Amino acid sequence: MVLTSAVKELAENFEILFAYKGLSIGCSPHRWPISRNLSHSAHHSVLCIQRKHGSISWCDFDAKEEFGRPHCNIRLHDQNRLSRYTVVRSAEAGTCDAGYPLPEVSMVSRVRGIGFCAITAFNAIYLFVLMLIVHPLVLLLDRYKRKAHIFIAKIWATATITPFVRIKYEGLENLPPPDAPAVYVSNHQSFLDIYVLFTIGRPFKFISKTSIFLYPIIGWAMFLMGVIPLKRMDRKSQMECVKSCIDLIKKGASVFFFPEGTRSKDGKLGAFKRGAFSLAAKTQVPVVPITLIGTGKIMPPGRETILNTGSVKVVIHKPIEGNDTEVLCRESRNIIASALDHQG
Repeated sequence: MVLTSAVKELAENFEILFAYKGLSIGCSPHRWPISRNLSHSAHHSVLCIQRKHGSISWCDFDAKEEFGRPHCNIRLHDQNRLSRYTVVRSAEAGTCDAGYPLPEVSMVSRVRGIGFCAITAFNAIYLFVLMLIVHPLVLLLDRYKRKAHIFIAKIWATATITPFVRIKYEGLENLPPPDAPAVYVSNHQSFLDIYVLFTIGRPFKFISKTSIFLYPIIGWAMFLMGVIPLKRMDRKSQMECVKSCIDLIKKGASVFFFPEGTRSKDGKLGAFKRGAFSLAAKTQVPVVPITLIGTGKIMPPGRETILNTGSVKVVIHKPIEGNDTEVLCRESRNIIASALDHQG
């Protein structure tokens, strides 16, 4: 009884953890499932008994799923706490076949990653000094768009990424004029996305976590560029962020959003948050959807020191106009999803 109680308590702790993260755990084909119900949860739980070693653990599966349905196996490269047979599924990830498999990390990729970081740091130092020199004039003549700083950021991104990655652009004619305010939105797969977007050369403002501004050189440069700070889970900060975006758009500047809110771990397009589209509807400016293809394979999320070989495609779609937040959100996501599906 003591062992059963301890196992039950451990299972409930895991259930809370994964429910908080929006995840669920399923048994692998290498374990025998025995189901039980949890009165306080919408999920069923499964007691997984490993066939060879006889160890037991409680696992959750969605009650709407057919029992025994095969899941996608995900290799946990850096975590030794869980069995390699454990399966983690995102609640909004879609089907198991969606997305793409991450390539194996080779020594060449590690060397390329080190070179990429070194060139980024070297370019950032002297270009940051240039930003400091021109900053007084920028505040005096172009306080809101800060085109000079955006141009310097374009040089930084282009000089860093060109030796390693070939970028192909499609639909550049769909970009609004540089002086026309707009809300730009894109899928988010990698830390490399920022570099790629800077090469477009449009003076849009990003939204970034406040902690990033503390990073030497890069964070300071973001402050000079007028990047909008945001404290996550802080309602006051969120309201100030929205107000800053509205003010910038009224002054003729553009704003950029990753409506998924975070980087995709497997290339699947996540659900879009409505904030960017609500802003566009309120200010009556167009939404410009952009699809980034290939960045997640070249620099996988969470592996910023790895740089695989490959090319990136940037697809700039026609602007969408309207005053209905839901329609703007739905159409933008459908357009980006269609471009991703078309590329396979």
